[in-house]
Amino acid sequence: MSVAASRTLLPSGLKLLNWFLRGWTTLVFAFLYVPIAVLAVFSFNSSRLNIVWESFSLEWYGRLFDNAPLIKAAKNSLIIASATTVLSVIIGTVGAWLLHRYRYRFSRLIQTLVAIPMVMPEILMGISLLILFATVGIKLGFSTVIIGHVTFSFPFVLVAVQARLQGLDPALEEAALDLGATPFQAFWLVVVPCLKPAIIAGALMAFTLSMDELIVTFFTRSAASVTLPIQVYGLARVGLNPMLNAPSALFIVATVAFVLFSAYLKRLSR
Repeated sequence: MSVAASRTLLPSGLKLLNWFLRGWTTLVFAFLYVPIAVLAVFSFNSSRLNIVWESFSLEWYGRLFDNAPLIKAAKNSLIIASATTVLSVIIGTVGAWLLHRYRYRFSRLIQTLVAIPMVMPEILMGISLLILFATVGIKLGFSTVIIGHVTFSFPFVLVAVQARLQGLDPALEEAALDLGATPFQAFWLVVVPCLKPAIIAGALMAFTLSMDELIVTFFTRSAASVTLPIQVYGLARVGLNPMLNAPSALFIVATVAFVLFSAYLKRLSR
């Protein structure tokens, strides 16, 4: 029976429910994405009111690249995101391999603890890290921001690599060991190349999350380690600045591109 024929056989009540769910889903997506689309469109608006369209202009993009504090904040974000990505990839890949290769007494508890940062509210994580740094005596700066970002980023790398490891043939590593390779050589020369799509996907996700993070950064940064989201938030608190549409639009495009590329790499890793 075709799909169209099966739909015609649905009772009227189910048809009504089907249309209601479709309409509700459309409203939810419109609520989420229409403001983003409006922001991107108004980044090309020449009006200073930010709510009235006058004409197409690239003025705000020009002012964006002339704004020294924003450029410095963007550089800080790139430095922090790059360091976060490297550390997250190392910790996530090694952690996923150890959990897959060896059996621990509390392996399920470890898996649960690893997943907690992925679901913990960001404000709780930010406050907890701030209390930890104050208790230990670590001064806030780039290092504390990177530690905070790695805390919630590396689980995404670990999960991606674990999914890839589930489909990895253990005979590949065993063959390398039989041919005289050391355990490290077998891991580095045989296992890691097979995990490359998952590692790249996890790295892109970690980089995107770090670049986009606001709340954890707010509690763990110093005056010298202000990131782009913090700088944009500070400017937005003063008032509706039309120049903020430009970095926000660029941020959205970059985030969507990284997420889509990460999803594409995850499909390749299956």
